[in-house]
Amino acid sequence: EAFLRFCEGEWMSLRSRFLLGAQAEAGEGDEWHSSERGELVVRYLDGAPGGLSVGPKDQPPRQLLFAADGSFSAGDQQGSWTLWPDGSLELVSEHNGAELRERIWFTKPNLRLRSTLESSGDGSPSRASFCSRRPSSWAMPSGAACSL
Repeated sequence: EAFLRFCEGEWMSLRSRFLLGAQAEAGEGDEWHSSERGELVVRYLDGAPGGLSVGPKDQPPRQLLFAADGSFSAGDQQGSWTLWPDGSLELVSEHNGAELRERIWFTKPNLRLRSTLESSGDGSPSRASFCSRRPSSWAMPSGAACSL
């Protein structure tokens, strides 16, 4: 519940997507890579352990609901979740014979990272993405110091 509550807010998102293996070989030129920027709104949904309402600012949100037994659902997508000792949340689901693994973690209170890897039925990777998110507006607590 605490991890999900920490995800709440308005986030500026930078995402890079990559085609891997056979998909990359089938593409031409730089089509194997794309990048995009967007604004994302995340709201915590009460429950045990809870859920998230997630979506771009200008589109209807999608609900991601977590169950205490380690399963989750997001519309027609079903899967399992694990909160690892390093504080990262991993989601694993299957769709059309492909496995999707998504890991979400915070490196700082105002920086959330997300990596995604899709593998085909034979286990070979086909797509990957990396996304960094920071709050659209974030005020550092008074008295706090920032070093880069």
